Amino acid sequence: MADARLRIRQVRSGTGQSEAQRRTLRALGLRHHQDEVVQEDSPGIRGMLRKVDHLVEVEEVE
Repeated sequence: MADARLRIRQVRSGTGQSEAQRRTLRALGLRHHQDEVVQEDSPGIRGMLRKVDHLVEVEEVE
């Protein structure tokens, strides 16, 4: 799966979360509630998603 991509959608606000979680959302490219980005699937991205899994929805893109 060299070309695997993930669609990441922020479903909860970062307001009220820790600074580290807000920075992780920013690093993923998510700026606002309901933002959606597509990122390459990698171990680094997966690690960031685990830190904010309660704030985002993730699905694989063909």
